Amino acid sequence: MPVEMIGWIAPRVSSEVVPAQGPPFDASVITKTARVHEAADFDRVLIGYFSDAPDGFVIGAHAASVTTRLGFLLAHRPGFVAPTLAARKLATLDQLTNGRLAVHIISGGSDADQAQEGDFTDKRERYERGGEYLDIMRRLWTSESPVDFEGRFYRVQEARSDVRPFQDPYPTLLFGGSSEGALEMGARFCDTFAMFGEPLKETGERIADYRRRCAAHGRQAKFNVSFRPIIAPTEGQAWDKARRILADIQGKPVPKSETASASVSNLRLMDVAAKGEIHDERFWTPIASATGGHGNTTCLVGTAEQVARSILKYYELGVGSFLLRGFDPDRDVEDFGRELIPAIRAGADALDRSAGQRGPAGAALRREGGR
Repeated sequence: MPVEMIGWIAPRVSSEVVPAQGPPFDASVITKTARVHEAADFDRVLIGYFSDAPDGFVIGAHAASVTTRLGFLLAHRPGFVAPTLAARKLATLDQLTNGRLAVHIISGGSDADQAQEGDFTDKRERYERGGEYLDIMRRLWTSESPVDFEGRFYRVQEARSDVRPFQDPYPTLLFGGSSEGALEMGARFCDTFAMFGEPLKETGERIADYRRRCAAHGRQAKFNVSFRPIIAPTEGQAWDKARRILADIQGKPVPKSETASASVSNLRLMDVAAKGEIHDERFWTPIASATGGHGNTTCLVGTAEQVARSILKYYELGVGSFLLRGFDPDRDVEDFGRELIPAIRAGADALDRSAGQRGPAGAALRREGGR
């Protein structure tokens, strides 16, 4: 199956080393960023969710109107609108984009960020609530009769939706998290487990554990991993570039929103960083350390060919999609499109052909590694 490449889109350009400029919502920035990703052969882009950010549904609708092929991974937090309304909104957006939608479910989040929107539910309860939310949405998308549901957090009677998703049965649902509540919710209701980049050993262990969880519910597991590639024409230049980025980040204060609370996933990244700066030859952790393990901050450093080879080792573990972000957003997207993405796609195709020639094991790799 083809490997999936995911980028990042926002209504203004910024990163850990590029200060945000201009208004918080600029339609021209969305247009430019979407088209740059499409030209670079990304399959879709993540539209993030923050308590103070412009609405992702509107960003996605606009980005779809100025592109022809690019898909969208819309981050969505259960609990702030009714699941019945969310089901209709998401189905409408999927219809509007002719099936270019996937949804990233964020039930954990930071306590501080949740509180800004009036939600003081603890993380364990948020995952339980998220499970009910997803259960209702999936039933509305697939049921031929009105939906009744009664749980701890939601109760609906005779719920129905005239609009169904363009995709059958519905858009791919991703989730992230490392706590028991997150993993249980995902294994029961989501399609793809999205992980921050960790070394191969730890990633392999997480994949094996999550496959067991999904099997207990009679479901197959799919996987996504996030990295921050730092590439240059030579390996030495790439490491020099990485150290310049690190020095720039270390010279800036970490935003309060990134230090307010530590998730299990944050703590995992900090633990990996504490074990060493470099793992698996070019998996680099100091930026994760400098930012408190916040978000997608583990890097792969080297030439495009070297980084592609590293990513393909995760593909061999069964990871079918990769979220790749740079530190100089538009320029890095263009660089990824020139060499890195073609090398990853070619390598994944070669692995699939080789696995297919080996028989049933190859079929299993394609089933679990692709989308």
